[in-house]
Amino acid sequence: MLKFAADENFNNNILRGLIRRRSDLDIVRIQDFNLSGADDPTVLEWTAKEDRILLTHDVATITKYAYNRIVSGESFPGVIEVDICSPISLVMEDILLLAELSYEGEWKNQIIYIPLK
Repeated sequence: MLKFAADENFNNNILRGLIRRRSDLDIVRIQDFNLSGADDPTVLEWTAKEDRILLTHDVATITKYAYNRIVSGESFPGVIEVDICSPISLVMEDILLLAELSYEGEWKNQIIYIPLK
């Protein structure tokens, strides 16, 4: 199963709902690893080292830094950008779908937008 890391601005209601639905889901919050206030490149570096797909609502800047990593020859396990206005239940279903049906490494160097279309 995929491993996830939620950035510090990710909706905690979504996180709680995901854990309630799948207690075995491997998901952590970056602020629990002393990364509160860390800039995007630092967060992406940490997720790469930990092999965790980043869950974020940050559609403004994270994409730029993710693509910069690719251009510079550095990889990342993936980024899932979640529309902050999407219904929580829809977001949870999409994340669980990806977690359950994706294989390890499938989303390397990719950015996925939720809700899935």
